[in-house]
Amino acid sequence: MSILFAATYPERTAALVVRSCSPRTLWAPDFPWGRSEQAYQRETDQALQVFAPRAGAREAVRALGMRTEDEVEAYIDFVRYGASPGMLEKLYRMNKEIDIRPVLPTVRVPTLVIHGSEDQVVPVQAAAYTAQRIRSARFIELPGVGHLSLGAGTDRIGTEIERFLTDVWETGGWEDAEPDRILATILFTDIVESTAKAIELGDRRWRGLLERHHMLVRRELLRFRGREIDTAGDGFLASFDGPARAIRCACAIVESVHDLGLSIRAGLHTGECEVTDGKIAGIAVHTGARVAALAAADEVLVSSTVRDLVAGSGIRFDEKGAHELKGIPGQWRLFAVQQRPRDIGN
Repeated sequence: MSILFAATYPERTAALVVRSCSPRTLWAPDFPWGRSEQAYQRETDQALQVFAPRAGAREAVRALGMRTEDEVEAYIDFVRYGASPGMLEKLYRMNKEIDIRPVLPTVRVPTLVIHGSEDQVVPVQAAAYTAQRIRSARFIELPGVGHLSLGAGTDRIGTEIERFLTDVWETGGWEDAEPDRILATILFTDIVESTAKAIELGDRRWRGLLERHHMLVRRELLRFRGREIDTAGDGFLASFDGPARAIRCACAIVESVHDLGLSIRAGLHTGECEVTDGKIAGIAVHTGARVAALAAADEVLVSSTVRDLVAGSGIRFDEKGAHELKGIPGQWRLFAVQQRPRDIGN
């Protein structure tokens, strides 16, 4: 969440410090430090044993990779005081789906990635991977420090953070500046078969229908805190600071314009955008437009980046396979949102 915040609100972020972190949980061909599905399920089952009688809880926590008895006892208390078994299970399920790797290059604030060499929970390679992909991040590996910060490890971590923040302050990194690039979720909407509809209705009735369409779209943008960027003919371009709200807004728009006898297609992508005079531009905007162009009538289509960033939100998707997006390098996996607003709430 801190990485997402720093990328989305650089003007509100003085510096970023992340510790014992991994941008992804599960194994992937390009991320060999993740767990397999089976290993992660075993880890989840093991973690839930923290609520067993104390002796059994200690054994389970040792198996999770806590390296000292102090860490074992602290972890047991931390989890028992802060969660229920159901909450912990949902947390593990949510963490399994998270993948913020596409966000890392969009972070442009001073960043420190700090990791203990004895961390048995998150491999140090995952932290190094994170630091390599955040622009100008500083990476520090602390020898002898485990996943939790206890005893002398706490002081050493604090010392490194203080040194980093002092350096940022002295080099002017805390001065207010208007960001020229931000992380944003881009929404494109477009009326399906608008030309045929306009011919059927005639200019005057079509213009009145468009006005009602625009009113409904703007109502939903206001409701879900979206920002209208541009309106061209029968389409809208809007931006959001959160992908889940952008999805819900798109679903709400699809639902609301049905009352007008209209169908729309909607496409969403999250990426780094250039900011100029309040407008946004860049590859992320073009990608969002290409995704929208592939959507079917009444469909909200999203890129895999958007899907990954809403893990744990309860929003479900149907996979639509890999596609080439005109003018955008590579293959893109696309997903169609299953739910409508009445199913997923506000």
